[in-house]
This record gives sequence, structure tokens and C-alpha cells, in this order.
Amino acid sequence: MTLGFDALTMPLAALSAVLLDRLLGEVPRFHPLVGFGYLASAIEKRLNRRSIAGGVLAWLLAVGPWVALAFWLRPLAPFAVDVVLLYFALGAQSLCEHAEAIAKPLREGRLDEARQRVGWIVSRETATLDESGVAKAGVESVLENGNDAIFGTLFWFALLGGPGAVLFRLANTLDAMWGYRTERYNLFGRFAARFDDALNFIPARLTALTYALLGQTRNALACWRAQAPGWDSPNAGPVMSAGAGSLGVLLGGAAIYHGQEEIRPPLGAGPAPVAADLGRAISLIRRSLWLWLAVLFVIGFAHA
Repeated sequence: MTLGFDALTMPLAALSAVLLDRLLGEVPRFHPLVGFGYLASAIEKRLNRRSIAGGVLAWLLAVGPWVALAFWLRPLAPFAVDVVLLYFALGAQSLCEHAEAIAKPLREGRLDEARQRVGWIVSRETATLDESGVAKAGVESVLENGNDAIFGTLFWFALLGGPGAVLFRLANTLDAMWGYRTERYNLFGRFAARFDDALNFIPARLTALTYALLGQTRNALACWRAQAPGWDSPNAGPVMSAGAGSLGVLLGGAAIYHGQEEIRPPLGAGPAPVAADLGRAISLIRRSLWLWLAVLFVIGFAHA
């Protein structure tokens, strides 16, 4: 049960934030996470001396004040503050809209537009992808970001309210910005990467289990068990292997990052994805979200 929450207030706040996200979508201008990204870039430029200590200090300066502010504001109006903070932290509607913006031109044969759209949400090179490559990149992004933008956020919201959601999303954003094994970020971004791994450890496995339960369960669990250990990320591996197995498609394989081809381990089992599988991935995300909300209400009623 969330700190300072009545047992049923937490799921009601979560439902309210999800409905706001579904109704309003992502804030079109002046989104707090976009502003945070600019702040993090400025801090990195000034403090990145390619050391772990500098990375820890930068992380604390970037994240600490906002989490502290969230905890300070919360007692003033707990329900309202938590709903607003979770709404800003959630990315469910935005993720589904981005995925549909890839799926629609792909279904209609407008491959160049689909390549451009998928390039907005993935870091690999997309200019030469065929239909299957675009669909694969899109499905992988939907499955992985389902955990980062939705379920991990809800998990920490359930534990710590709005401040927990803020902590998770800001930490996840810094991992996405700094958590690379390059000369520039290998030491500086190590704390950001490890802290995000720690925050994500339980949510990622709950997300993987949710994906498995809502699709081809036996296939998903078998893929999770066999394939997740071979993936670089300890948390993306379970999420993506279980998600691909649940959908019955084959992900992973070759992809080009920064001009270099990487051969990634396989994820899932079945045929290569097509445009229709992006729609199935969106459906899996939406059904998973409603299942999480239902579980939160069950837990709330049990405590009440």
C-alpha cells in the first residue's frame, strides 16, 4: 500500500491518471520530461569528466531536487498531486499513437513514411529497412517501452505514490541518455544504468509475466526462460522475449547502430513480424494496462 494512502485511493488515483492520459495524450508543448532532458544534457556537458563519481553527482543533481519537490508537494493535496504526477510520468497513449503512426503507412504500402516514423522511436538506422524490418523495430520498441513508460511507472507509483513515478521515469530517462558503453559515457553513465537496472528488476519481470498471461502463455514462458539470459540488458531480455513469445513472432537478429551492424540474439518464436503485428502489440499493451489496474483495485479492496 502506498505511503500515506488510503487503500482504495491509490488505485483510484492510478485509474484517474490513466484516463487522463487516454483522453489528453502527451502534453504537446512544455512536457516536463522534455525539459528534464534539456536539463540533463546541460548537467552532463558541465560535469562529464568520464568518471563514475562525476556521474553519481550529475545524477543526484538532475533527479534529486525533483523527487524532493514531489515529496514536499504531496501532503498538500495527496490525491491531486499523485494524479498529476502519474499523468505526466505515464506514456501509454503516446506509445500507442507512435506505434499506430508506423503501422498505418506500413499497412498502406508507404514504406518510406513508415521508416521515417519508426526512426523517431528507435536508435537503430531505419533508412534501408524492409517491411518486416520496420515492423520488427516497432514491435520491439512497443514491448520494451511498455515496461519503461507504463508498467515500471505504475509499480513505483503503487509503492511511493506520485514521487515514486517521478523517480522511476527520471531515472529511466537518464539511463536512456547516459547509459551507453561508449568512451564518453562508459564511466559517467554507469551509475545511471545500474540504478535504472535496480529500479526495473521487479517491474520488468512483472511486465514479462503479464505479457505471457495475455497471449501465447507457454510459448512466452519458454522464450523468456531460454532467450532472456542471452540479451545484453537484464531487464529488457525478459520483457522482450516474453512479449515476442506471447505474440508468436520472431524479433532480434541483425540491426545497424551508428553505422555498425550488430547481430542480436533471437527473441520469441514464429514468423517475422508484419504490419498487423504492430496492432497486436498495441492491443497487448492496452490489455496489460487494464489488468494492472484491476490488480491494483483487488489489492486495494483486500487492504480495505
